Amino acid sequence: MKEYISKPGSKNILIAMCMATVSVAMSFVARPAGGALTIAFEHYVGNKVLQLDSATYMNDLGQPFTITKFKYYIGNVHLKKKDGSEVVFGDYFLVDEEEDASKKIRMDLPAGDYTGIEFIVGVDSLHNCSGAQSGALDPVNAMFWTWNTGYIFLKLEGKSPASKSAGNVFEYHIGGYKAPANCIRHVSLNFDQPMVMENMSSKELRLKTDAAEILKTPTTIDISKLSSVTDFHNAATIADNYADMFSVMGIVEGKE
Repeated sequence: MKEYISKPGSKNILIAMCMATVSVAMSFVARPAGGALTIAFEHYVGNKVLQLDSATYMNDLGQPFTITKFKYYIGNVHLKKKDGSEVVFGDYFLVDEEEDASKKIRMDLPAGDYTGIEFIVGVDSLHNCSGAQSGALDPVNAMFWTWNTGYIFLKLEGKSPASKSAGNVFEYHIGGYKAPANCIRHVSLNFDQPMVMENMSSKELRLKTDAAEILKTPTTIDISKLSSVTDFHNAATIADNYADMFSVMGIVEGKE
């Protein structure tokens, strides 16, 4: 069973009063409320914290590189419960290394024991076909191809002496939802122990995003041969790599 979370609308006052009366009459022991969950994305390159513009990293071919931009879309978040049901959030979020606030996504959860999380990297076909939108999907975020009327799912930009492009830059702008270049990737992560949400608890789910994975596994990217991907050519190859760049670092008590 799936529970879809949406914004509450206005309630009929009379119905609300009747419900409150019935609630008081039934019992003073209320069902435990859920709580607030913050999903915190922490960006790394391998085992090093990602630092834009300054830190130098090495890929599996021994090619040094720096990162100047890293951002991606997360959507269709499913929180899986121990009883087999799911809580679904249909919103999209743009996670951007340059915007600290974007790396923390807050959501309210019903009470329950949660065992894992699923989401997609990218933007589904429905939203791709709906034209320019607002919020995280607003074209002002520079993640919308006007020429292709579709969204860029992930951007990784930087510099490397191995790159033969002008200025030694490399850029991977990955998008597309149609075969054979469908770059939407599904991520499924399990928790080591159930995350118990009850009594208005507050938890923070820490997820590691390893940008190094974009350049490896299953395909090692040679920056000297492939320094730019900005259309469907080789896009699916990069998408296959970023499919496993997420892992669970831990779950800690959060702060409201």
